Amino acid sequence: MADAATKPTNLTRMQLVTPIGTTGLKEQGGEIYEEFLRRLQGRNGIELYREMSENSPVIGAALAVIELLVRQVDWRIEPAKIDGEETEETAAEAEFVEGALQDMSHTFEDFISEVLSMLVYGWSYFEIVYKIRRGETKDPKTRSKFADGAWGWRKFEIRSQETLDRWGFDDEGGIRGMMQLDQMRASNPVFIPIEKALLFRTKVTRGNPEGKSLLRPGVLTYHGVKRIEQFEGIGVERDLAGMPIMEVPPDLLVPNAGADATQLRGELEKFVTSVRMDERWGGLVPSETKPDGKPSGYKFKLLSSGGSRMINTNEIIKRKETRLLMLFLAQFLVMGMDKVGSLALSSNMTGLFATAIGAYMGTISSVFNRFAIRRLQALNGRPQELDPVLTHGDIEGPNLDELGKFLVALTTAGVDVSDPAIRRKLLEGAGLPIDIEDPDTEGDPEQADPQGPPPPPPPPAPESAEPETTDPPDDEQLDDAGETEE
Repeated sequence: MADAATKPTNLTRMQLVTPIGTTGLKEQGGEIYEEFLRRLQGRNGIELYREMSENSPVIGAALAVIELLVRQVDWRIEPAKIDGEETEETAAEAEFVEGALQDMSHTFEDFISEVLSMLVYGWSYFEIVYKIRRGETKDPKTRSKFADGAWGWRKFEIRSQETLDRWGFDDEGGIRGMMQLDQMRASNPVFIPIEKALLFRTKVTRGNPEGKSLLRPGVLTYHGVKRIEQFEGIGVERDLAGMPIMEVPPDLLVPNAGADATQLRGELEKFVTSVRMDERWGGLVPSETKPDGKPSGYKFKLLSSGGSRMINTNEIIKRKETRLLMLFLAQFLVMGMDKVGSLALSSNMTGLFATAIGAYMGTISSVFNRFAIRRLQALNGRPQELDPVLTHGDIEGPNLDELGKFLVALTTAGVDVSDPAIRRKLLEGAGLPIDIEDPDTEGDPEQADPQGPPPPPPPPAPESAEPETTDPPDDEQLDDAGETEE
């Protein structure tokens, strides 16, 4: 007998297209409560993550390495393929989108740099500002290198994480947009709809628009390093200056001392705890003897350290900073500093690091292709099957030394490396130009006669012939879009 839970049910069409359950996201009034530590919820967490990224040398180094590597990657727009082949029409669409990227008020590399703030905060939100391309006008809403009347991108402008007021959700839990409150410029929040924005996240859990900061697992470690360094600084200062000791008359230490004695004791305690080796080093203390030669009860001295400390704070800090680098898989940044670590281990770590960065770049490309490019193409009346895509190159360049050894091994094993397919792959792996028009691939090699006469050359073209040109098929559509907008 079948279980009642597995029996087919007669659901209506409306029930099939309407969600029944929820993601379980802890959200109320547009505020997210997924973080179980209250001091990391909302703006408090944003401020702490900013402090960690700007105050920690190791976190700052890891973020700088990631940003520099991602900025130097070859980001390019590639045409769509119809039946596996590029066409003149798809090539024209790719050229249009590439031109739109180059026509913005900022560089694409600067945009990528802002996107990477999601690594610190878990998310980054950009408002898409469009323009109508009217040539070199004074109005930034129409100023462009092109005068085709088409829609273009004016800029992708970040909406700072620190200005987040709350999120907007629909009845089914979908993200409607971001409510922004910039207290430096406005007194009332403004709503930025998701249809006019790009939301980048490090990961998506329960549909949480705030993703998850890469720094979150290192919060306790960061605070540990911070406190140990503070204690270490105090300890170094005390070792240099000595521990100040002040002997006072017993009358100042009794619980029921008078008002004058209590005040004097407070002043002396303040003096002892403020002794520093700086430009104000020195103090005025009572004499150890009275005028009659008897002890006054007051005596001040500096107690020097008895030797090296039993706890090696340097090793503790190194261990914790290595853990912070593990947040980015960037432990290789400290390898070799203590003359420890092998080249092979370093290569494995850098390879894993490059793979992780490549995954984040893939996330950036996916969001940009699905929302930025598609919306621009829709505004200009372009069909979706012609949409080009944003792609990226590799973080690491080819290791030609290893590729050379691999080639020698193939040759030794008897593999014919002159095969066009193998040669093409080898050239591609080495980052070298690939000869697409390979003569070895033309015709049928089994029927080719190497001793036969070469084929006759094609007849020369008439001198009056003009080179054939093909106008982009979308020029008329772009002009119509511009006239409509006028």
